[in-house]
Amino acid sequence: MKRNTIDIITLGCSKNLVDSEKLMRQLEANGYHVTHDSASPEGEIAVINTCGFIGDAKEESINTILEFCQAKEEGLLNKVYVMGCLSERYLKELQEEIPQVDKFYGKFNWDDLLADLGKAYKPECRIQRHLTTPSHYAYLKISEGCDRRCAYCAIPIITGRHISRPMDEILDEVRMLAAQGVKEFQVIAQELTYYGVDLYKKQTLPELIERMAEIPGVEWIRLHYAYPTNFPLDLLKVMREHKNVCNYLDIALQHVSDNMLQRMHRHVSKQDTYNLISRIREEVPGIHLRTTFMVGFPGETEEDFEELKEFIRWAKFDRMGAFPYSEEEGTYSANHYQDDIPEETKQRRLDEIMAIQQEVSAELNMKKVGQVLPIIIDREEGDYYVGRTEFDSPEVDLEVLISKSEGTLEAGSFYHVQITDAAEFDLYATLLKN
Repeated sequence: MKRNTIDIITLGCSKNLVDSEKLMRQLEANGYHVTHDSASPEGEIAVINTCGFIGDAKEESINTILEFCQAKEEGLLNKVYVMGCLSERYLKELQEEIPQVDKFYGKFNWDDLLADLGKAYKPECRIQRHLTTPSHYAYLKISEGCDRRCAYCAIPIITGRHISRPMDEILDEVRMLAAQGVKEFQVIAQELTYYGVDLYKKQTLPELIERMAEIPGVEWIRLHYAYPTNFPLDLLKVMREHKNVCNYLDIALQHVSDNMLQRMHRHVSKQDTYNLISRIREEVPGIHLRTTFMVGFPGETEEDFEELKEFIRWAKFDRMGAFPYSEEEGTYSANHYQDDIPEETKQRRLDEIMAIQQEVSAELNMKKVGQVLPIIIDREEGDYYVGRTEFDSPEVDLEVLISKSEGTLEAGSFYHVQITDAAEFDLYATLLKN
């Protein structure tokens, strides 16, 4: 057990990761040595940043807490603290059920941990972070919370109303990170397109991204978690006119049938959805779209599901995720609908749409063979250098593999490559010599 060392363990999404990075910087400013996601805790204190979004994530969070409590009982560490979404949502229950935890914090009061350690919050470090990602990219969280109130979603229960960060503060953070060598920014929020409505009385995501794109050192900007209703179409002009705004958009659609969209409280229609996808592709030629769908939502008929399959075949999304409906307590659907789709039906529907997407992805990947594309190198792995194109976000999308026999490549540097082959999750490429 190392004195004055704190282990931070982050579960869940990249938005949680940003919170962990900010806490790590505050702890370091107060004299602690901090490690992140240490497989075997080595410090006196462990801080677990939890996820509380869906059943599997909650189970993982609870199991992790119990593992660290066991390590504490065995004398491997002195204190266990818990923060994040799970403890924000289930604070009283967790306090009663896992009393071995020294203290629980929610999602927004983690800085109280500093006071409990006898330390002070450093306001001068407010926008500073200890990056846990490779040094050439970072996640940039521009808001908290969500005002959309989709019927199935517990996020507003956990995170509350949408709160945008001031634009100047975000831009200062981008300048600071760019000065440290960050070249690629994954812009994230619970819901990107609502950015600015609370502060500036209008959607100001296009202005924010345009101003970000003008900051020296910002090479790639990638947008995650947009919402289709009232999509800010001015954003498409920004994407088209700024080369460093990647031709990539992550826009969760969830479904396409009018019946499902109404029951889900998505405030968008089937025709609106078709029109939006067409408009995006028309205005930003070559854009790659990532989306997410839900199957087995209460009341989903076979007709609804057939409409979804038809849409997936038509849209040919470059990236697609899907998941079966899971009832979340406290949500509108849990309170007003019966979870009436059998689990085996949910799984069959999930398998069917993922099989369709697998064919779409294979077709789209093969079309890249022969193309010359810029990539950024993330790391070395075995006999390969591993990189990504502008169409690929870290952790979730395709990777590009270049044989080490091609020469020496540096992580965080850009290279032009020619795609030579495509597999389900990887592209293979050769380096173009200058």
